[in-house]
Amino acid sequence: MIGGEQPKILVTVDENGNLHLADEMANLFFEDRGKNWKLVRERDGLTHYSSKFRWIEWNEESRYRDDHEQIAIGRSLMLDPHRMSYTWLTTKVTEIIEDRPDYIKFKTTNSTYELYRLYDAPTGNPI
Repeated sequence: MIGGEQPKILVTVDENGNLHLADEMANLFFEDRGKNWKLVRERDGLTHYSSKFRWIEWNEESRYRDDHEQIAIGRSLMLDPHRMSYTWLTTKVTEIIEDRPDYIKFKTTNSTYELYRLYDAPTGNPI
């Protein structure tokens, strides 16, 4: 066992059993990893951090067609897209409430989300 004082991880559990990391702990964990985007689901506060994202376009059979840098109705948000995996994928966007370079609020088939830009990607400075 490591002696001395150990930092505490501040986590809460909501009524649905979802774990939520306190903002100050999230900053500690994710700041050095380049996680410069934060996605929050409105109904339960579910939060994901990401270094990048893409907007996924689907074909008529609901299969992948293409990915984009811009939001549009009918596209889904994919966090941390990689060749064979991702962190989070929303259902299709049904309404764009607000769209700024550092913030996007949108509705999907079953949820409302807010996407925040936390850090400037080139400099790593907080926005």
